[in-house]
Amino acid sequence: MKTCPALFLAAAVVSWTVAAESTDPSPNPLANAKSRFARLDTNRIHYGTLGAGKDALVFVHGWGARIDFWRFQAPSLAEKARLIFLDLPGHGKSDKPHATYSMDFFARAVDVVMRDARIGKATLVGHSMGTPVICRFYKNHPDKVAALVAVDGALRRFEVTPDQIEGFIGPFRKPEYREHASKFIGSMFPHAGTEALRDRAVADVLKTPQHVMVSAMEEMWRDQDAWAPERIAVPLLVANAKSPFWTPDYEAHVRKIAPQSDYRTMEGVGHFLMLEKPSEFNAMLMDFLQKHVSKVKFATE
Repeated sequence: MKTCPALFLAAAVVSWTVAAESTDPSPNPLANAKSRFARLDTNRIHYGTLGAGKDALVFVHGWGARIDFWRFQAPSLAEKARLIFLDLPGHGKSDKPHATYSMDFFARAVDVVMRDARIGKATLVGHSMGTPVICRFYKNHPDKVAALVAVDGALRRFEVTPDQIEGFIGPFRKPEYREHASKFIGSMFPHAGTEALRDRAVADVLKTPQHVMVSAMEEMWRDQDAWAPERIAVPLLVANAKSPFWTPDYEAHVRKIAPQSDYRTMEGVGHFLMLEKPSEFNAMLMDFLQKHVSKVKFATE
């Protein structure tokens, strides 16, 4: 894929012109979620649960984020399914050891959370870096996945050199990494009217320790296989922001590796589409589930 690697993660070089619909409400809808901790070796992995029923959805956030980035999905979906929101290792309320934050480490965290929550099979929803995480989980545990949802996350390798990767990661190693992270996340909210969403997202990401930011970024680029599943046999929803990055060639690639794919594009949003237009995103997700997943009986242990 011949493109600038920063384009996918930052969406900074793309020009959007349509205003977003959402403002940042208070209080947080996830405040009512039941908070629990699962154990991954010596580390505690935090997650919250809402809703009930045979259908289970597991939400996996992106780089530097936390469960609150899914807060707009909680109110409308909790009445229809059991929802699991986890803080990946190093993020949110999960433990933050000095460790290698690989896609395998993150996928193992998803597994222990599902075990602790007694979820045998679920639809996994991954945003940005969450996409390679759920793809790695699917590779390791295909029997535990009813469907996958890739939210502005790639499903194909990036053609980048080691120097390009280091040029992208390098600023996060420096003492002034917080300033760089603020600009990086802020660039993902290009629309007027999203300032409150942007400011909250920046504040949340800056709570993630530097050693976690750097390691997760390094591992995300190093492990290109996680971005490039050879085949996805379960139903797949691809929900992308309209962007030159997501080309017709990319869509054709997705449909080739995932015969049961449902490929959709949202207008007038940046990288965090589930925050900017939650009503549209939630309706898209529920439509996909009703068409492709609702007939699947989700097993519980």
